[in-house]
Amino acid sequence: MLSIENLHVAYGKVEAVRGVSLTAVPGQITLVLGVNGAGKTTTLRATAGLLPLVAGEISLDGQRVTGLRPYDLVRRGLTLVPEGRKVFGPLTVAENLRLGGYTSKDQADTLSRIYDMFPVLKERTKSPAGLLSGGEQQMLAFGRALMSQPKYILMDEPSMGLAPAMVSTVLSKVRTMADEGIGVIMVEQNADVGLDMSESVVVMARGEIVLSETGKQAKSHPGLLRAFLGEAALTQG
Repeated sequence: MLSIENLHVAYGKVEAVRGVSLTAVPGQITLVLGVNGAGKTTTLRATAGLLPLVAGEISLDGQRVTGLRPYDLVRRGLTLVPEGRKVFGPLTVAENLRLGGYTSKDQADTLSRIYDMFPVLKERTKSPAGLLSGGEQQMLAFGRALMSQPKYILMDEPSMGLAPAMVSTVLSKVRTMADEGIGVIMVEQNADVGLDMSESVVVMARGEIVLSETGKQAKSHPGLLRAFLGEAALTQG
């Protein structure tokens, strides 16, 4: 299990995340909801070793990994699919994937499984990543993460910027990864689709967790609408 306990993260004197605790269980998806500025991305980036912690503990399968650098966390089985995909545009699909597997000794076998999961990547293997559609780039970002053979994946807004027709297709691949035994923590703006596919749900607001439920409970919990959509509606209005 990936365990995040009492996480505190600050930008200068501004505390962006306060006391957040999350878990990722192999084979399950933990969905994180919240409006912009709630601290969701900061939580993922700190967990992945990209931001320093003010306080808190992170452990992987019972071993403390707090303070390890991102590449050490990748070697231990934790990887991040960042917001906006962040593929290397000038490089080909195949080159992007090989970069993701720099810690893996059996890239060929892993690459074959990824091409089976994402046939479009096999079709576009020699294409520059920057010429792929948004949905194809997201699949490439998934594939690049899978090349490291992770036990746990942190996903930051995988459906952001995608055409509506692509959202369900892309998010279904997240469910496939979990069904193959990977533990997932997913920040996602599409609450309806996310709730349908997740075992557990947390809602963040102002750097804190304000609701934590099972996926089934969250779908019928009036507090979810108030904590997530309520604040969003006020912001937009």
